[in-house]
Amino acid sequence: QVQLVESGGGLVQAGGSLRLSCAASGRIFSIDTMDWYRQAPGKQRELVATITSGGTRNYADSVKGRFTISRDNAKNSVALQMTSLKPEDTAVYYCHVRFRVTLISSNLEVWGQGTLVTVSS
Repeated sequence: QVQLVESGGGLVQAGGSLRLSCAASGRIFSIDTMDWYRQAPGKQRELVATITSGGTRNYADSVKGRFTISRDNAKNSVALQMTSLKPEDTAVYYCHVRFRVTLISSNLEVWGQGTLVTVSS
């Protein structure tokens, strides 16, 4: 059983910064992509940032230049550094990981429990 544990959410004023962290534990052979999603009240979950096993990063247009995704392969962890936060960044942020349990197994996926980020104006 693979689990993701997230931390780092909270309340911050507009213009401030927060860092989210997510660590995977359990039976993992390798991790492919690691992502952060968010879901604001009344809205659909959206992809915020992705980082591949090779380190390629992609961001939603709404966060480009403000958020930075990084990963530590030795620790099976991913982080999201968020700066210049805006009230519209308020959402529950979810970590998402695609992984394999053996060299030849198919990709599996797992979600974190979510962490709330609230940006006040």
